[in-house]
Amino acid sequence: MARTSIKLRNWLKKRIRTKKSLGTLGKYPRLVINKSNKHIYTQLVDDIKSITLLSSSSIEKDLISKDKNKSKTDMSILVGNNIADKISSKKIKKIIFDRNGYKYHGRVKALAEAMRKKGINF
Repeated sequence: MARTSIKLRNWLKKRIRTKKSLGTLGKYPRLVINKSNKHIYTQLVDDIKSITLLSSSSIEKDLISKDKNKSKTDMSILVGNNIADKISSKKIKKIIFDRNGYKYHGRVKALAEAMRKKGINF
């Protein structure tokens, strides 16, 4: 079996395991994070209605125009501030933070801390 398929299988197991540990799916909207080598994407999902309420990513034109020479971690902070502003404008106070199998480290941590500074509870 190829090494990449083993890594993918292990990541999928970890992703399912973290979703089970969230426990209160459906009670509050869930903020899902996905990241690639260059960009980071977030979506606020309502699990009961199966719809995306809000989204933000590092490829949005208003975020790219602010500064093109930012690091990936700085872009994660900008995305966290952007999604936090959108969430607070919809008057949503509590969310579930779904890190999607990624470690709470680096870009994921920077995004989460930026949201907490804006007053979003999770």
